[in-house]
Amino acid sequence: MEPFFDPVGETAALIGQGRADEVVARCEALIAKGRGGILTHVALGRALVALGRADDAAAALREASLLAPNTAEVVLASGEALAASGALPAAIAEFQRAVRLAPDDGRAYWQIARLWLAAGEPDKAEAAAATAEQVGIADGGALAQLRIDAQNMREAARSDAGYVRHLFDQFAGDYDQRMRGQLNYEGPGILRDLAGLLLDPNARRLDVLDLGCGTGLAGIAFKPIARQLIGVDLSPRMIEKARALKIYDLLFEADVETLPAGASGPFDIAIAADVLVYLGDLGAVFASVAQRLKPGGLWLFTTERGDRLNFERGPKRRYRHSDSYLRDLAAAHGFDVASLIECATRYEAGEAVPSWAAAFRKGR
Repeated sequence: MEPFFDPVGETAALIGQGRADEVVARCEALIAKGRGGILTHVALGRALVALGRADDAAAALREASLLAPNTAEVVLASGEALAASGALPAAIAEFQRAVRLAPDDGRAYWQIARLWLAAGEPDKAEAAAATAEQVGIADGGALAQLRIDAQNMREAARSDAGYVRHLFDQFAGDYDQRMRGQLNYEGPGILRDLAGLLLDPNARRLDVLDLGCGTGLAGIAFKPIARQLIGVDLSPRMIEKARALKIYDLLFEADVETLPAGASGPFDIAIAADVLVYLGDLGAVFASVAQRLKPGGLWLFTTERGDRLNFERGPKRRYRHSDSYLRDLAAAHGFDVASLIECATRYEAGEAVPSWAAAFRKGR
């Protein structure tokens, strides 16, 4: 007779001892013999997550969901698998569903708190953590660290990468319609017009780096003059949209401050349309662009206009930069200010958002 296996009581202990593979073996054996119930599938999913096999875990938990779609333990485990695979919006939604099914089970609140922090949403993270504390699930030390991390995130000199990725993954589906329709977004066209004023009309086709390429709106504007067009963006869903255009030679899922080797250049033009608003301190991105541009190359970007010295964070979590700050950065990184004009790249609630459009030329 096979030894009794308690998928609830034993799974956590075995995983904690680094024996997740034993849980997988036991669960798969039970399921193969038709003796694996809902909790066996849940245990299998959690063990697979512990082994770094998030996709396999999701498959195991889909079976559990079919058997018991509204069981809190199944929904919790599914959320854990989604979180392990990096699907933050879907994972948060699953844990929120677990809260509705079992409002007194604080585990879901704590998972939501952790994921909101990973997504760069400190206020939402703290709110969920406070609820987890009320129901007695949050560890005091972990809770204190989450609050420290949340405050550091608020005071950071750039938007958290997780927040930007989460934000644009959410918007990817209707991004173009939202930007062109609701916001009357004109950033790529403004930068393309600036480039037209400064480029030799007889110049050969150019190598172009599109930073924060999104769905490819700037790429569309610059493709007619591009010999090679390379895009970089944090959001995998935005990258999918850009890839579908078939205008980019290469696309990278990466942060604009830490570009991959494949985007090393050298380039004739680097563009960043509505991207620098998510960075306060622009020193790192200016240094990166300066390294990748050819002598005489153009650095074209937009950002929101600020009145304070250097930069400030606006009410919509977008940074504003001052004229003097941008000019000082240009001088520090070897750029000549070819053009720095006031404009409105977008509208919000019918009001123009005061912005800069810049064309800086790398010294020869």
